Amino acid sequence: MLLSEFHKLWLHLMKKVGLTYDLKTDYEFKDNDPPDANAEFDHPSTIKIIAQAIESQGFQVKKIGNVLSLLESIDELDVDIVFNISEGLSGRNRESQVPILLEMAGIPFVGADALSLAVSLDKIMAKKIFMAEGILTPKFMEIKSSDAIINLDHMEFPLFVKPRFEGSSKGLSQNSRVENKEELRKQVEYIILTYNQPALIEEFIRGEEFTVAIIGNQPAEVMPIVQIKIDGELHLKDKFYTFAHIKSDALEYVCPAPISKNLKKKITELAVKTYNAIECRDFGRVDFRVDEGGNPYVLEINPLPSLSTEDVFMVVAKEIGISYNEVIGKILNSALKRYNLN
Repeated sequence: MLLSEFHKLWLHLMKKVGLTYDLKTDYEFKDNDPPDANAEFDHPSTIKIIAQAIESQGFQVKKIGNVLSLLESIDELDVDIVFNISEGLSGRNRESQVPILLEMAGIPFVGADALSLAVSLDKIMAKKIFMAEGILTPKFMEIKSSDAIINLDHMEFPLFVKPRFEGSSKGLSQNSRVENKEELRKQVEYIILTYNQPALIEEFIRGEEFTVAIIGNQPAEVMPIVQIKIDGELHLKDKFYTFAHIKSDALEYVCPAPISKNLKKKITELAVKTYNAIECRDFGRVDFRVDEGGNPYVLEINPLPSLSTEDVFMVVAKEIGISYNEVIGKILNSALKRYNLN
């Protein structure tokens, strides 16, 4: 057999992976958009790196793009599975847009399904599940209007204000931590008017911040715990991660986190419990604050975390001694196994 014919046969036998995503460069800002409106979307360079990583693991890649591109081509995708990192275009259920289309078309895909993505993006719905599962999370309430700030007897200042259904630290700034009713009212008004959604109010957890990446299914594999360092400090006290820190030199990921075996055990077990409670699949990330008494609180879970090489999955890859490409392969192969396609 000629080499070219062998190459064609090899390509034919390789599984073809579709890639769905949203690009920052495709987003057109509207007049009333907040400055971080496209924060969840990926840079073209990130998509290129992920596609190369998939190819390095022995697969062909077909770049599909966002949900509108998927709609146009879904009847002729010709892929074995879709690696979905699309954030969706708008609304509380935006992260579910690509998965529900793939599910309707019977096309296998990597990552959480539409229900898990919708529930986790809506932080209040996620917290209700946490509470039902006995997962410790900061006390909270929803405010739909600043006029509703009346009875806060069950909450203690300082409080933390964030949008109800946003990701990538959208809406978070140094003004998010409030010390009194006047600051609270001002920040609630800002969130409601700027993001056109209710504000989530939480009790602020003074202490340290951690994030835990998880890969796989039954059992899920917990990656080494990452601790957030801001301005050179691990004991953050009143400091916290904000949108501005994403591209800031003030932020550092420390892995493995320099913590006691007891705290490591607590965080690890709570991360798995949270991952399973939301019914994540293939990969995800759980964010924590640990108070000054050593009690870990789950802030949120992200079943569609960033796979940028600047984010935590690259950090944990180095710690466990594998390449970024191999991490992408582990995630993809978790999905293939789940569908009995490997």
